[in-house]
Amino acid sequence: MTADPIQFYRQEKSILEAELSKLKKKLYTISTLRLIVFFSTIAGIYFFMSNGLTVSIVAVVGFAIFAVLLFINSKLQTEKQLLISKININKTEISVLNGEFKNLNSGNEFVDPHHYYSNDIDLFGVGSFFQYSNRTATKEGALAYATLLTENNIDQIGEKQNAVIELADKKKWRQHFTAIAGLVNVRFSAQSILKYIKNYQRMLPNYLKGLVTVFIIISVSLIGAVSFGFIPFSILVIWFFLGLFLSASQLKKTNAIYNASGKAKETFKQYYQLLEEIEKQSFTAKNLLDKQLEIQSEKEKASLVFQKFSRILDSFDQRNNIIIAVVGNALFLWDIQNALKVEKWISKYQHTVENWFKVITYFDTQNTLANFYFNHPTFVMPTISNDVSIINAVQLGHPLLNEDKRIDNDFVIDKEQFFIVTGANMAGKSTFLRSVSLTMVMANIGLPVCAKKITYNPIKLITSMRTSDSLADDESYFYSELKRLKFIVDKIETEDYFIILDEILKGTNSKDKAIGSKKFVEKLSNSNSTGIIATHDVSLCVLEDEFKDIENYFFDAQINQDELHFDYTLKKGICKNMNASFLLKKMEII
Repeated sequence: MTADPIQFYRQEKSILEAELSKLKKKLYTISTLRLIVFFSTIAGIYFFMSNGLTVSIVAVVGFAIFAVLLFINSKLQTEKQLLISKININKTEISVLNGEFKNLNSGNEFVDPHHYYSNDIDLFGVGSFFQYSNRTATKEGALAYATLLTENNIDQIGEKQNAVIELADKKKWRQHFTAIAGLVNVRFSAQSILKYIKNYQRMLPNYLKGLVTVFIIISVSLIGAVSFGFIPFSILVIWFFLGLFLSASQLKKTNAIYNASGKAKETFKQYYQLLEEIEKQSFTAKNLLDKQLEIQSEKEKASLVFQKFSRILDSFDQRNNIIIAVVGNALFLWDIQNALKVEKWISKYQHTVENWFKVITYFDTQNTLANFYFNHPTFVMPTISNDVSIINAVQLGHPLLNEDKRIDNDFVIDKEQFFIVTGANMAGKSTFLRSVSLTMVMANIGLPVCAKKITYNPIKLITSMRTSDSLADDESYFYSELKRLKFIVDKIETEDYFIILDEILKGTNSKDKAIGSKKFVEKLSNSNSTGIIATHDVSLCVLEDEFKDIENYFFDAQINQDELHFDYTLKKGICKNMNASFLLKKMEII
């Protein structure tokens, strides 16, 4: 894996920009040739106007060349958009690695104050871990990534890690996949399209299948017969209006099918390319192989199935061309023909397509995880074990803090231990709690963590660090906090959780808080829970003498030459130096 990811992104950006420059020259050349061919063809038609055969040849050849150039131009325009998308991907990574990421999707829609931990550890919102790490290109991918971060799933972490490690090394493939996924502006969500396909009921009668085939054969025969003078043109005219009448008789249904299925057009044009990228890539990690097999289980490749539907929808869309709308429907029942193809496709694949959508979403999400791993070569994959230690980390830090400013701490906590962490204001308690919390979340989903070395015994996380009152529910701050603590107590009765608390019972007086906090920590210790509680209340520290599994740690603050200094280092023992009074005086508040 690349030792310096920012260097890779700069090089890749430079290469792509050079390719884009060459492509723009090609596009200019093609545009010039199109103009020359067009005006040459018009001039040739005018010059040979008196010679019907020559005019026909000039017109056919000229417009055929023009059509080819138009096709080449369209293909090059797609390549151009893909290159621009990849350049923007590399620009984004360079910006993020330089600490500029607050313009990205914050994931505010995923904020949930009632979740086990997400609201406490800055998982979503401006400056959050989601905003920093998310690179999904689809709405469904973003939702899946948010779900992954919050599902509290500790199963098969080793297999998750293998998938992330393998994809991290496929950096150009990942960028290509993401560029394709982000290339088309899909107006309708994949979920709404899936719902339409899964719940679809046929609208056109079965007899139309045979009727369309017979009608097309008769139309072709009549055109041939008129051309060779076997029958009068008036018969073809009568047949023409009969076709329009038949098409009009089903217009309400074909319009409904066109309007509904047309919403899926851009999605399928995008998704068949993504499925193709997954199909042709070689994987070794079990999770990746399993997902790849899900789209290879049919007789026909999933990408070809999606591509076929995309082409049907493109063909159906030609009804907006006036010639197709009139001649196509009159002689070939164009709308009915394409509506039948849409219904046939949906009928055949409506119970399969959802799984294929999910595979695309899975790779979109996994690419985000792999991108994070690639971007952090100094982070390490946790060694998963069943040791007595839940976390045994060397130089554990917060993943969003700048490496040059970040202070890392060695941290070891065994199963059923409970740490009471005291410390002065701004000494680093809350940052430490969030570092531990994020480490566990990242480890559980297969990500590397901010540490030099770490052994991890997987466990679910639950926190209470950021309780607020609720005017909507007519709840006081204190009652909201009690509800949160009750939520924790109920959960640990049935499952093991790592509990992280920050200054509990803040909504009551000091004496009441001290008594209540002590009783609550005693309850947690007696329940054989594992966790950390940060507090300013040093009276809780006496519990270390009463319970063998409770230990005291602290973050210190020193006042030197009338200045406050922090080392942000976790130490064994109880904090002796508090700084509230000093800060009040320093800021001339008192």
